[in-house]
Amino acid sequence: MNHRTSTERICLALPTNRACAEAITGIAEEAAYAARTFGTEAHLVILDSCDQATWTEHTRVVAGLPATPGVIVHHLDEARQRQFLRHTIQRSGLAAPDRLLDLMLPADLSYGACTNRAFLIAGALGCRSVHRRDSDCSYQVLDGEEIFPIHHELASLGKTASEASAAVTETVLAAHHGHRRVSMVGASFIGEPSVDIAEIEQRDAGVYHDIVSLWAPTDWSDEQKEQLVEESFKGAGTTPFTADHSTLTLVDPMRVDMSNIAFDHEVYERVPLPPATDTIGSDYFLIHLVHDAALPGVLHNRHIRNYYTPFRRTDAGFRAYQMRFVKFLLSMLYLNDVYGRMGAAADTALLDEREQVRGDVISGFLRESAGLDRTENVWRLDRVSTAYRKLGDRYAEFADLMDARREELLDAAQRDTEDFALLIDVWPRLVRAARESGLGSADA
Repeated sequence: MNHRTSTERICLALPTNRACAEAITGIAEEAAYAARTFGTEAHLVILDSCDQATWTEHTRVVAGLPATPGVIVHHLDEARQRQFLRHTIQRSGLAAPDRLLDLMLPADLSYGACTNRAFLIAGALGCRSVHRRDSDCSYQVLDGEEIFPIHHELASLGKTASEASAAVTETVLAAHHGHRRVSMVGASFIGEPSVDIAEIEQRDAGVYHDIVSLWAPTDWSDEQKEQLVEESFKGAGTTPFTADHSTLTLVDPMRVDMSNIAFDHEVYERVPLPPATDTIGSDYFLIHLVHDAALPGVLHNRHIRNYYTPFRRTDAGFRAYQMRFVKFLLSMLYLNDVYGRMGAAADTALLDEREQVRGDVISGFLRESAGLDRTENVWRLDRVSTAYRKLGDRYAEFADLMDARREELLDAAQRDTEDFALLIDVWPRLVRAARESGLGSADA
């Protein structure tokens, strides 16, 4: 039985830079479930940044997917993504097109930029929502059936909270928010921690506490930092799914993961994600914004299963990942300030007359935060260096590498904040240009 009577377009997005045949097959099955159960036109967008050999293998996997009514697959390598972006930027008429292209498709890894590309492509395809998945995740299984998060996402996303309340297990939302639309639906993960630093905890619990607490605001109490360390990166633990439970609420950002999230277009067409490179956690900004703007969301328990890829266990993978973690810690000088401003503002200050998020307010917060004194980040680097040298061997070697790049890392964290503000300012014109031009020959 279909839950909707009219055909609406949605975008399931799978960004990847690694071999992930199983993930492609799995998300295609989720798209088929969405089309079959909700009567949607599901556009599966695979943003493939892999090498040629892996791309070729993915092409074979895509070609072997069963033809499914209501499911359309778009497998785009970086050349096609770049072609789409160049055309969109040109159509927008914005200044500094090369800089904008670099923010949208940087040479280095960017969790935010790949999702921003999905947002623009979803607009070009006429989709009303983006449902983000990751290539290092899989679905839980109950009684032989995969448990797809999109079941909850499509049941509520875009409806008013009053309407959505009929589709959830419980409602924990003030009545005066009932007219606002559900802007985000999400869950978390089970399995491996989302940030690969469990080895540090195994070696030295004290060092682990010191390192993880560095992403907290510096004015937090010891008790607050202790709670943050306890909850950080662990998702929903390890308990497998047994039955559905969903809550209509203002979703706590600590309870959801970007591998298991869906946003209504009214959110991501107004504010993008930070385009920071080589920085874990840089794609979580909208989760905080939706919460602080008091936009209703649904928190459910169809958690994704997270696992680690072999590359992280190599020396090169270790160094790359640790650098992304350090850059995450440095980004918090600026993001914690912005989150504090958003949290202190009345929700109406973050919304326009249509009760949609205001990008100009957010970019203003970012520009103010970019001028913060860097002393706090120097202190963070000192703490990481001391802790990693205490751990020894390859951690100490990484500390040498990090210390040699101190000024570069400090500059990058500030520049990333300024770049994010710039991207927010131009974002509405990019979205409009993408809608007008469509995906075009990039989808050929």
